[in-house]
Amino acid sequence: MTFDERQDPLSAATIAEELRMLGVREGDTLIVHSSLKAFNRFLIGGAPAVILGVEAAVGESGTVVMPAHSGDLSDPERWENPPVPKEWWAEIRTSMPAFDRDLTPTYGIGAVAETFRKQAGTLRSGHPQVSFCARGPKAAWYTAEHPYDDGLGERSPLAKLYEDDARILLLGAGHDRNTTLHLAEYRARYRSKSLITNGAPVIVDGVRELRMFHDIALSTEDFEAIGTAFEQEHDEAARRVIGEAVVKLIPVRQLVDFAVRWMEKYR
Repeated sequence: MTFDERQDPLSAATIAEELRMLGVREGDTLIVHSSLKAFNRFLIGGAPAVILGVEAAVGESGTVVMPAHSGDLSDPERWENPPVPKEWWAEIRTSMPAFDRDLTPTYGIGAVAETFRKQAGTLRSGHPQVSFCARGPKAAWYTAEHPYDDGLGERSPLAKLYEDDARILLLGAGHDRNTTLHLAEYRARYRSKSLITNGAPVIVDGVRELRMFHDIALSTEDFEAIGTAFEQEHDEAARRVIGEAVVKLIPVRQLVDFAVRWMEKYR
């Protein structure tokens, strides 16, 4: 990547200032999805600067939530990108380290979320595949009691975001990365909805075991269409550009309610 010398670099302070102009308030609860590459501007400090900028914008009374998903902690029979030889499945199932809130890294959700996970004072929920991390006064509440079954449903951190009237902050990320929309999948009634069984190694009473859990088959294929339609119809969605990253601030409740109606109509 090359940078334009005529453009001022970004910093944690400038990100915080831009977010306040976007509408982020002291004491807000935000679920953040981000793409570091999308800024396409020299960013002093990289991923830590993004995190510190967001935390400065919400202040000490605010809470920041990010996904900490580890979808690779799963049955190798379901792996597709890339698949592994069938001859390896038994060894993988036996040898895969069990989920550990501190040790297990995130998978496929970007440098900002992974850096946030490792920040001192960050708490993580206990789901082995779709956990969330949080920092701030409400972090313990958000990360407590995350059941294995229906991991993004009514007893998940996503439902708490809805209850808490939190807001979504998309930092250069599209709605295809907007995890909150999965809550609408649980609530909507549509004919293509189906049930699946997942599994992951966990520690129970000090012993490693493969825990199976039930869920619905999730899909992000229409998330961009849903997000675009919501933004066109609702004034609550705020938009700003930081560097070259399109940044959006969207209320959880309004988007989820809209997505439920959209899915029931079009899915």
